[in-house]
Amino acid sequence: MTSGNPLRIGITCYPTIGGSGIIATSLGVGLAERGHEVHFISYERPFRLPENAPRIYFHPVAINSYGLFKYPDYTLPLSVEMARVSCKHQLDVLHVHYAVPHATAAILAHCMLPPDKQPRIVTTLHGTDTTLLGTDPGYGPAIHHALIHSDAVTAVSSYLKAESRRVLGFDGPIEVIHNFFEPKPATKSKAVMRQELGIGGEVMILHSSNLRPVKRINLLLESLAMLRSFDDFKLVILAGGDFSPYLPLVQRLGLEDRLIVRENVIEIENYLQAADVALYTSESESFCLSILEAMFFGCPSVATAVGGIPEVVEDGVDGLLVASAEPSQIARAVQRLVDDVDLRKRLGKIARRSARAKFAADTIIPTYENLYHRLSHAATV
Repeated sequence: MTSGNPLRIGITCYPTIGGSGIIATSLGVGLAERGHEVHFISYERPFRLPENAPRIYFHPVAINSYGLFKYPDYTLPLSVEMARVSCKHQLDVLHVHYAVPHATAAILAHCMLPPDKQPRIVTTLHGTDTTLLGTDPGYGPAIHHALIHSDAVTAVSSYLKAESRRVLGFDGPIEVIHNFFEPKPATKSKAVMRQELGIGGEVMILHSSNLRPVKRINLLLESLAMLRSFDDFKLVILAGGDFSPYLPLVQRLGLEDRLIVRENVIEIENYLQAADVALYTSESESFCLSILEAMFFGCPSVATAVGGIPEVVEDGVDGLLVASAEPSQIARAVQRLVDDVDLRKRLGKIARRSARAKFAADTIIPTYENLYHRLSHAATV
């Protein structure tokens, strides 16, 4: 059920595999289920957006490659489509996930519209739009401008809120609304899934990411190569990017027989329920949605204690955090969970309980609904 009157909400996100797009898509689906009308605006359909779902609409942005331009432009066509959809469907809120170029395009779209057709703009910061692009003199001032002119700014962790203030010099309100996860029922049993993967009594270690350099896949592989016995585990990587650049390292470390790679997986629940341990060795994370997904299935994580991860995992309670980026230290933490079944089960049980208590969709989505209603009410006063 919706909180307050149904709203017309536009959502723009990156449609490819990545935390910001996954959260934006899940939020839109959840809002539609609660009675709101949701319009997705992007260059292609988000990969987890269901077809023919009630109250969900997708508006593609056409990108032309004119010879006049050296590089195709996305920001201007996106802003025009945002303005068109806002006007035609009388959007109450335009919620943009990731500042570049979505927030800038939203501000431009807002300026194109007459005052009575202008939706409220919510910008959600997800991570590298602050920590990477915010430090770039070619992007930072534009991001700062977009935040100043947004009606509300949110961040997915307290860490990211603080970094956005430090990096961007933005002193306006930032509301922390954590990421969430709403797992679907697995379509295969744990036993069947492990059999299909060729995993018997070994510990199944899971990693899921877009494989960007910040994920430090090299460090992950080097750490696992330091475990006492390769026969004790198998590593399953759900890859949202091209894994082939890492194959020479896999061969050099002798991990070929320990590695299983699956690309562009949508039904992640089958893998999550089959996993024993999740492993993340990131250099920086604003939140790490993949850890939360594992927690919902009682799978404890070993992760580097960076960015917003300590807001998700409590070291020694529902997972293990490693302060060092030394492979030997990460390997030691993983080895603890490989060796100690009781510890894995204890941490996993608490992880599931913690995830459901703090990061469930029924907890987080109403927070966004309340924000939308506050902005919509303010616009009519």
